[in-house]
Amino acid sequence: MDVRVPIPVNLNKLPLLPNQFRTMDPKDWNLTIKHHAKLNDDHAILTTYSRMESLGIAADNATLPLVLKACARLNAVERGRRIHSSIQDTGLIGDVRVGTALVDFYCKCGLIDDGREVFDQMGLRDVVLWNALIYGYVGCCYFEEAIWLYIQMQREGLKPNSRTVVALLLACREILELRLGQVLHGYCVRNGLFDLDPHVGTALMGFYLKFDVRISRLVFDLMVVRNTVSWNAIITGYVDIGEHLKALKLFIRMLADRIKFDSVTIVAVIQACAELGFLKLGMQMHQMAIKSGYSNNLFIANSLLNMYSESGYLESSCQLFDAIPKYDIALWNSMICTYNEHGFCKEAMSLFMNMRAEDIKEDERTIVIMLSLCTNLADGVRKGKSLHAHAIKSGMEMDVSLGNAFLGMYADLNCVEAALKVFKEIKGSDVISWNTLIMVLACNRMRNEAWHLFKEMQTSKIKPNLHTIISLLAACDDEACLNIGRAIHGFTIKHDIKIDLSLNTALTDMYMDCGDEATARKLFEGCPDRDVISWNALITSYVKNNEGRKAQLLFNRMISEVEPDSTTIINILSSYTHLAALPQGQCLHAYVTRRQSSFGLNVSLANAFVIMYARCGSMQNAEKIFKILPRKNIISWNSLITGYGMHGRGYDAILAFLWMLEDGLQPNSATFVAVLSACRHSGLIDKGLQLFNTMIQDFKITPELVHYGCVVDLLCRGERLNEAREFIESMPIKPDASIWRALLSACRVNSDTKLAETIFEKLVQLEPTNAGNYVLLSNIYAAAGLWSEVRKIRTWLQEKGLRKPPGISWIVVRSQVHYFTAGGISHPQSDIIYANLHSLVTLSKESGYIPDLQWVWADEED
Repeated sequence: MDVRVPIPVNLNKLPLLPNQFRTMDPKDWNLTIKHHAKLNDDHAILTTYSRMESLGIAADNATLPLVLKACARLNAVERGRRIHSSIQDTGLIGDVRVGTALVDFYCKCGLIDDGREVFDQMGLRDVVLWNALIYGYVGCCYFEEAIWLYIQMQREGLKPNSRTVVALLLACREILELRLGQVLHGYCVRNGLFDLDPHVGTALMGFYLKFDVRISRLVFDLMVVRNTVSWNAIITGYVDIGEHLKALKLFIRMLADRIKFDSVTIVAVIQACAELGFLKLGMQMHQMAIKSGYSNNLFIANSLLNMYSESGYLESSCQLFDAIPKYDIALWNSMICTYNEHGFCKEAMSLFMNMRAEDIKEDERTIVIMLSLCTNLADGVRKGKSLHAHAIKSGMEMDVSLGNAFLGMYADLNCVEAALKVFKEIKGSDVISWNTLIMVLACNRMRNEAWHLFKEMQTSKIKPNLHTIISLLAACDDEACLNIGRAIHGFTIKHDIKIDLSLNTALTDMYMDCGDEATARKLFEGCPDRDVISWNALITSYVKNNEGRKAQLLFNRMISEVEPDSTTIINILSSYTHLAALPQGQCLHAYVTRRQSSFGLNVSLANAFVIMYARCGSMQNAEKIFKILPRKNIISWNSLITGYGMHGRGYDAILAFLWMLEDGLQPNSATFVAVLSACRHSGLIDKGLQLFNTMIQDFKITPELVHYGCVVDLLCRGERLNEAREFIESMPIKPDASIWRALLSACRVNSDTKLAETIFEKLVQLEPTNAGNYVLLSNIYAAAGLWSEVRKIRTWLQEKGLRKPPGISWIVVRSQVHYFTAGGISHPQSDIIYANLHSLVTLSKESGYIPDLQWVWADEED
């Protein structure tokens, strides 16, 4: 008599059970695999099955599906294929449970055709088998095919169950098949599936969220049985469509009903808090996550990090990031993005390098974030090209998403050739790709190239949209382009491209730039739903065309219709700055102060006021605004340094430069223009030259013409003309007229006519019609007493028909700008003005004033 004695088993050591007892009983092996399945230990399942194979022990129809599920989860395709091959000649191949597992395995590994082949070979097909194939097609995004399978299933007389319905609702959601979804909804209600299975209700909610959230909410309210997934579905649904407050109210109700929440709930609620600015509630959710054991959950950590970042709490984001023991690529990306958004480019770059040092492989999103960083770096082009090379070496495919990111980066940095190259490399370029390239060509004054690309786009499969037209209009920026701009406008109407607010604004802007103010105003006035951007565009055009009075009148009208934003204020302020109209600038400052307690996080607006006060002579107010700024960026410092330079406070400008370095900010090209200009206005020759060398050697900034111009002016002011000439001749880039003119002006002080003649020849080659250069040489000859040469130049000017534009001055009285030109009589009160001027000259002479007439003859036309 064979008696089996029960053996005490320690379940924690079950993986070793068959080996320990050297058993050949299939039941023991199958029991071990089932135990591993309960523990979700897929590797142990496959290891145990391999041992079974080596001993010639076959799995049964209950165990083999568990092995195939493990293969699917581990994406062990070849292993699964071998198992399939090994049972071809056994009775298991016809077993519906094994067949279902094989179909499920192939579909989850993306091998939909293999799964369909197994399905077709099955003699007996039940609902579970059909569900496996339908789920497979849905999972592989073959939504229409999944619906056809459902129709075939019904023809075979099989009745769909709740799993069938859930899969079909997912398919209907993706292809926006409302009618079939409603049919399935009715089927669920009639057959009791809706009331019995919460997964059905959850699937219906997800389906209706694509169409109308109100119906989705109604489904939720009608559900008899709800689980955590159901609550998560409706809360997440509200978050996805921007109804964040409703999402939070549902969460509170969920807590009141004592429904257990999970990590998905917490993530959705944190996202809602971030969008609504409910930082306090978000922090409470942070505490709940810790108490619930989710402190190291990467999804929750990521959402918390983004919430703190959006609320301006960079320090909290950093602390959270440092507290996580292990990061995934998504968390690294979020932290890099956070640094970038807060203007800490150096820290973002350092974090990226740390990530690579820890052997974390970047993904496409990392590259996209780093590319946006490049536009704010002094050496952005070099960094961007390095990232481009790294992406290629890493084997990243230049798909449309990554390609457009590179295209956008090169466009922002005005690297036209690189942008053209990327455009050609993009696989399957979309309308965004075409629009970006048209925009970069247009913004770099390559009108013909932009126009030809637009024509090429019309012959391709990509149809132009309103953003294409907006990009193309950017090329039309002067009177010569008016007819082209009109043609583009006509193309828009002819091809029925909807002229929305943004396109209407772009057309208005184009007509203003091309000198057709009447059409621009007609478009503006005819737009019924003008927003702040529309007003800003027209105001900007007036400011750009030096029509400050019209800009101010438009601003006065605007504030009665819409609330101005910081861009409006900055534009109006720039017109006051240009006119040095301090009282008007102060009024605008008061207007802003009444609406905001401080400049807060709006650094750009504060910077504009710093510049305005500096240029209007009120450096004290400029310093006051600068000091109260909670966060200063590079433009803030540049504005302050420029202000000190304009006021002849060179040492203060250098001190500000040093404070900026101590504050951790890296100077850019504009910073050195500001500080070098300050040195030349204050006569700090050696300091200026030292800073120029520092820019190149320490900060690796390549000098531009404006930097070279500052150095030439520095040397000329120090009467080091030979050095200045040698410096110009050693420049790696060709000097422009302004650089030679700086040297020519210095010759006037030293009466160096020989050098002046050499420089003048170069200037005539560069600017043959600039009368100012002739007058400058004439003055040098006059200073040297060479009157015959002065007469000769005067004759040249008359023969060439050249005349130096007269000097202009102005004064603002009661918001009215009064312009004056040398010798001009256009002012309505010119008779009174000249009478008063004559009286002042007479009084001066009677008081003993003797005028210096050295330059009178030379400058008589000035």
